[in-house]
Amino acid sequence: MPMEKTFDAAAAEQRLYEAWEKAGCFTAGANASRPETFCIMIPPPNVTGSLHMGHAFNNTLQDILVRWHRMRGFDTLWQPGQDHAGIATQMVVERELAKEGNPGRREMGREKFLEKVWDWKGQSGGTIITQLKRLGASCDWSRNAFTMSGAPGAPAGEDGNFHDAVIKVFVEMYNKGLIYRGKRLVNWDPHFETAISDLEVEQVELDGNMWRLRYPLEDGATYEHPVEFDEEGTPTAFETRDYLVVATTRPETMLGDTGVAVHPEDDRYRHLIGKTVRLPLCGRSIPIVADDYADPTKGTGAVKITPAHDFNDWGVGQRTGLRAINIMSTRAAMFLKDNADFAEGCDDALVADCIAQFDGLDRYEARKAIVADAEARGWLDGIDSDRHMVPHGDRSKTAIEPYLTDQWFVDTQKIVGPALDTVRKGMAAQEAGQFDETAGYTRILPERDAKTYFHWLENIEPWCISRQLWWGHQIPVWYGLDLDASHFTDDEGDNALDDVELYRLLGEGFVQRGARHHCAADFEAVKAQFQDVLAGLPAPLHAMRVVEVSGRAAAEEALAESLAEYNLSQDPTGLIYPIWRDPDVLDTWFSSGLWPIGTLGWPEETPELAKYFPTDVLITGFDIIFFWVARMMMMQLAVVDQVPFHTVYVHALVRDEKGKKMSKSLGNVLDPLELIDEYGADAVRFTLTAMAAMGRDLKLSTSRIAGYRNFGTKLWNATRFAEMNGVFEGYTPTGEIPAPTETVNTWIVGETARVREAVDEALSHYRFNDAANALYAFVWGKVCDWYVEFSKPLLMDGTEAQKAETRATMAWVIDQCLILLHPIMPYITEELWGTTAERAKMLVHADWPAYGADLIDLQADREMNWVIALIEEIRSARAQMNVPAGAKIPMLHTELDAAGQDAWARNEALIRRMARIDSLSAAETLPKGCVTIAVEGGSFALPLAGIIDVAAERARLEKTLSKLEKDLKGLEGRLKNPKFVESAPEDVVEETRELVEAKTGEAAKLRGALERLAELG
Repeated sequence: MPMEKTFDAAAAEQRLYEAWEKAGCFTAGANASRPETFCIMIPPPNVTGSLHMGHAFNNTLQDILVRWHRMRGFDTLWQPGQDHAGIATQMVVERELAKEGNPGRREMGREKFLEKVWDWKGQSGGTIITQLKRLGASCDWSRNAFTMSGAPGAPAGEDGNFHDAVIKVFVEMYNKGLIYRGKRLVNWDPHFETAISDLEVEQVELDGNMWRLRYPLEDGATYEHPVEFDEEGTPTAFETRDYLVVATTRPETMLGDTGVAVHPEDDRYRHLIGKTVRLPLCGRSIPIVADDYADPTKGTGAVKITPAHDFNDWGVGQRTGLRAINIMSTRAAMFLKDNADFAEGCDDALVADCIAQFDGLDRYEARKAIVADAEARGWLDGIDSDRHMVPHGDRSKTAIEPYLTDQWFVDTQKIVGPALDTVRKGMAAQEAGQFDETAGYTRILPERDAKTYFHWLENIEPWCISRQLWWGHQIPVWYGLDLDASHFTDDEGDNALDDVELYRLLGEGFVQRGARHHCAADFEAVKAQFQDVLAGLPAPLHAMRVVEVSGRAAAEEALAESLAEYNLSQDPTGLIYPIWRDPDVLDTWFSSGLWPIGTLGWPEETPELAKYFPTDVLITGFDIIFFWVARMMMMQLAVVDQVPFHTVYVHALVRDEKGKKMSKSLGNVLDPLELIDEYGADAVRFTLTAMAAMGRDLKLSTSRIAGYRNFGTKLWNATRFAEMNGVFEGYTPTGEIPAPTETVNTWIVGETARVREAVDEALSHYRFNDAANALYAFVWGKVCDWYVEFSKPLLMDGTEAQKAETRATMAWVIDQCLILLHPIMPYITEELWGTTAERAKMLVHADWPAYGADLIDLQADREMNWVIALIEEIRSARAQMNVPAGAKIPMLHTELDAAGQDAWARNEALIRRMARIDSLSAAETLPKGCVTIAVEGGSFALPLAGIIDVAAERARLEKTLSKLEKDLKGLEGRLKNPKFVESAPEDVVEETRELVEAKTGEAAKLRGALERLAELG
């Protein structure tokens, strides 16, 4: 059956993908013919996610490497999976429940709510898998992983041991002293009532105010404040003040102020350091401290310090020994009643007044009330308009509150060293050109992104790993009420509790004594730890039975009931010791930090773990270098003492065609699925690959994608040309490289060898764009244009031997085009592979070629490239001189060496037809009105007198060049202006540079054309 006129991507893509999957083409080890392995871990998309342009770019690059290695016979695994995305998934499910009129999660309870989450995951959580398949991603889907697989309550089909791995690592790190519970400042989302990571915070610029507040100095202190200045800024007049003015964008936090900071070298305030001010509203006496954070040139130079509600203030507080007082609830409402920390050091009457006015108010309502009070009582110094950045939760869109709370932390200082050292060694080896993939160190490409990695790890803070959510890996720590024997007074010396001693032990101060905790993988394991503690208590408490309850309140109630029953029955077997599990879950980055080993079955010694770990390359975006890449490095080295991968390839950002970041608000988002619908997956993939220059952002436009769709069409048409000329009639591929005798055929075989080497060289160094561009130039330029044209005389008018040789050569060349293009354009190449011949196996498993430069015939190479150069020069001259396209014109030559004469003689018909030359004549001297053309070993000329209007052409070109030079001068002037370069948006400056480059090249071509015109006289 003859080929269709066009490739129907919409119909073919699903059919081909299903065929690949059905044949098991993507399973680990498929097509392996050599012992080396190649493994890539997919950066797990959120289970709530859908394919965006960043995913499409990232996964296209991964797929290229995977398909390339698989075709080369490597034992290949592309490990897919999804992240459970704690906060995002919980938000989605809560919204769905609300939409359906269901009760909220708190009314529903943890167990029932998690059932709903698993239900949602089963129905909607696989969306992105389907979308990745549309892109052509050749992952081993039979091994699809999930960061919550095997968790308690997971339904059938969600088995696996990833949850076990996460819990095991937590317990082991806890036992090694690498994980601890502590009170620190965190990013707090008041909507979800949980700590969140920096990655989940987005900065939003908002119009607001800066309020200036007067804090009165204590003990009669005063200072001279400058109020007038001369032209040099030197103070010329002063006023005596008995207060400091602090400026703040958040007056509601002032009730938590514990100091005022001034710069140690600020002459205005230096003598006040160590003195105190009295905090309005609550009367707290707070010190004036010296710290470099206070900038004398900003605001008033005096900064209110609220360590529990500002990260910078926390740092000042740590350096200067200030208290940290939390004055907000988890919902960002004022928390003053029963807040002993707030009340300490304040006037009782004022505290009562504050509670009456502000307690329970939302922070913004409290702000209004406090400002109103300040204005009414005269300590509001003024209000200035201010535009500033406010951090917001990326999911909740609620302003983030820096919040002092008890959380679980990884002591990163104890595990960061190896993660730094291994990359330092890798980068040093890379720089020296001695990088060894098996040496156990890691490099980051491009090198500039290693700086981000080093900066973050060298300045690392403790990593907050607890989240106040329900969806996630619940922290494996259990708490029990403090029944420490040190609180026991043995009146009779019988090492047993009577009623008096029992209630003394459990009486006054019992609840305040806090709780003790133990860490273990499950309840049975932790129960034994608590039992050991209880064994040291006096009778009858030593016989208490450990049971699990829902929380502290339930524990106190259960213990009280148990003791009441014992008091009546005196039967110790009924005594229980209730414990409760920490309700928090782990940060998703903690579990995804174990992705390389967790997906391969660790802690079990699985065959996959032994075979594929360490993995080879990680392809990821620059925005998660420190959130994910660095954490994987730390975690794998801490857990199994091995690097997770030898290379980290960091890709840039996909922007719109003007270089702007894509965003819904700008309306410039390109949806990859819509682009695949319109142009086909191959065109989208090739566009992304061709633009993937290392370290440079992509400027994506639909016109580019349409252009690369045309590239696919060009390949399809060339194959149809071959089919119509009998190339595939009776064609049985043997894999043998042809050994042609015709110059054209010998030349194209050499060009094929040359591009194979270029593609392998590019891909081995992650220069994806170089591979794509080499293939584009070869397939479109050398094969579809030149070789197809050069072959026509042989196929149509050659001898039977010439025809047979040309058909065999063309069949082989087209096969090589399909093989070399397949990693980038899998669909159209697989379709053509199956259409043109009966094959032993699908293209996805075809053998990658290993031929090289030995196939290049230097004589044929020189001859055909001479022919191409001559035709291109003639075409260029005709275009520049505006010669009518259909006009056939004579050509002269003044000199032509023997090689050129032979080349002309063998290819005269081709040159004349393709360059539209009427004849070639020798000339001693050139007549007036000729345009000269120079190629290797020859000088040619086109006599154009009488064919074109020289004066009109010169006027046209001069007018075009004049306008171009004027535009160019304006653009260059912008770039020379420092203000433009410094203040204009980065994408505008870059676009201007690109315009200058393009217009400079265009102007050079116009000048060349005018020089040629000048030859005409």
